[in-house]
Amino acid sequence: MRHTISVLVENKFGALTRIAGLFSGRGFNIDTLNVAPTQNPEQSRMTIVTRGNDATLEQIVKQLNKLIDVREVRDFKEGEYIDRELVMVKVNVDSTSRSEVMQIADIFRSKIVDVQSNTLTVEVTGDEGKVNKFVELMSPFGIVDLTRTGKVALPRA
Repeated sequence: MRHTISVLVENKFGALTRIAGLFSGRGFNIDTLNVAPTQNPEQSRMTIVTRGNDATLEQIVKQLNKLIDVREVRDFKEGEYIDRELVMVKVNVDSTSRSEVMQIADIFRSKIVDVQSNTLTVEVTGDEGKVNKFVELMSPFGIVDLTRTGKVALPRA
């Protein structure tokens, strides 16, 4: 079962290392990790996506709360949060496929951020399902390169 965890931490040297070490030391994998400052420059928010049953997640949350730089930990339940991901996809194009890729990009309300003679680079934001579907539709054209930010999330209330 996938879980999205939000961790508010103090911006101090080694905080990320301690949190990542907690996961690896207990044999838990991090599927995605996103870290960025909050409106308070002294704090950052980490959004971590991991897999495990509820008992495993309960232990992770307890252990995270014991770490020195951690201020708040939330294990988001389905429907309690809003999430987004950004992906940039560089796709092979030629004179016939260019318009088709542009049309698909338009349908997904994405943005073409770079145009070259043989490639288009497209930026897409949305939930994981939207991003995955876009990548799936670009695959037949030939994906040259791809990068994803991982999930970012905030509580609804």
